Amino acid sequence: MKPLHEPVYVTVAFRQPGETEVSDRGFDLKYSREENPTVRVLERELSALEGGSDALAFNSGMGAISCLYFSQLSSGDEVLLPMEAYGTTIQLAEELHKFGIRVRLAYPSAESLVEAITPGTSLVLLETMTNPTLKVIDVPEVVKRAREVGARVVVDNTFLPLVFHPLKAGADAVIHSLTKYIAGHNDVLGGAIVLGSLDASSIWHWRRRLGSIIQPVEAWLVVRGMKTLEVRFERQSRSSLAIAEFLSEHPKVSEVHYPGLRDDPHHETARRLFERSLYGGVVSFEHADGKAGAVSFLRSLRRIFPSPSLGGVESIASYPAISAAKTMPVERRKLLGITDGLIRLSVGLEDVDELIEDVDKALGGDGT
Repeated sequence: MKPLHEPVYVTVAFRQPGETEVSDRGFDLKYSREENPTVRVLERELSALEGGSDALAFNSGMGAISCLYFSQLSSGDEVLLPMEAYGTTIQLAEELHKFGIRVRLAYPSAESLVEAITPGTSLVLLETMTNPTLKVIDVPEVVKRAREVGARVVVDNTFLPLVFHPLKAGADAVIHSLTKYIAGHNDVLGGAIVLGSLDASSIWHWRRRLGSIIQPVEAWLVVRGMKTLEVRFERQSRSSLAIAEFLSEHPKVSEVHYPGLRDDPHHETARRLFERSLYGGVVSFEHADGKAGAVSFLRSLRRIFPSPSLGGVESIASYPAISAAKTMPVERRKLLGITDGLIRLSVGLEDVDELIEDVDKALGGDGT
C-alpha cells in the first residue's frame, strides 16, 4: 500500500537489536535525535530543490547555522561575513572568539567581499540578497576568489528559493530558514543545510551532539508547504513588483529597495544571476517623514500585519530599527542605509489591489 502522503513517524526510538534499519545515507535508524524517516523525506525534497548531494534539516535556521559553525570551524580559523547579514548569525560568529575563531565583516558587495577574502580566510558565509536593504551579491565572483585561497563558501538562500541556485554557482553548501518561504505559512520553525561539496557526516554528527534536528511533525508541515512553494513564490514576487512600482511614485516615499525595479542599483546583477524573472517577495522603502512616519505607517495598517518575520502567506510589515538592525552599531546602520524611516514589507497572497490600498491609506492616502 502506498499512501498519497508520507506518514509522520512520531516516535523517539526504533526497535533494536537485530532489526535495525539503515537510513539511505548509511546511519542506523534507532533514535529520532539522529535520524527519522519523516525528516529524511524533507531532506530529500530540499536536496532536490537546490540540486544538492544531500541535506540536513534542523529545528530552526539558527540551529542550521550553529551546526555549520561547529562542524566547519576550528581554533585559528577565520570566518568572513557581510556586515548586513542576519544579526544573530553575526552575533553567534563573534561569540566564537572564545574558541580561537576570528571573525571579519565586509561591506555587502561582491567587490568588498572579494577584497576581504585572504589566504587566512576559512569560511565565507553570505546571503544572496541582504536584509533589509535587498542588495544582490554577485555570488559567482565571491566563489571565484574563495577558490583561489582555498576558502569554503556557504550561501544563505532564504530570500530566493527557485530563482537562484548557489550550488550551481560553485557554493559548497546552502542554508535555508525553512520558517520563511519554503514552509510558507508562518506556523513552523525550521532550518536546513543543503550540501554541495561539504561532508554530510561531520554535520550529521554535530547535529546529533547539539540535538538540533527538526521534529517529525514540523518536518511534515514543511514538506506540505513545499508543495505550493512555486505558485506562492511566483505570486508573491509579482505582487511585490506591483507594490514596489506603486511606492516608487508615492510622495510619502523617498526611496524604494527592490531589485525588480529597472532603476534599482542591483537590477542588472539580479537579471544576470536569477534564473527566472522573479525578484522575491520582500520590498523595503524609506518613509519620507523618517521615524515618526514609519511608526505611524505601521500603526495605521489594517490588512498587513506588523511583525518581524517574512515569507508566509500573510503580508507582514517590519521596522528594522527595532528588529533586524536593533543590535547593529549606529555607524554601521548609516553605512548600509538602514535609516529610522526604513520599512520592510513581506508580501503575502492577498489581493494585490487590497494590499496597495492598505499601504496607501497607511501612508496618508496620497498615492492615488
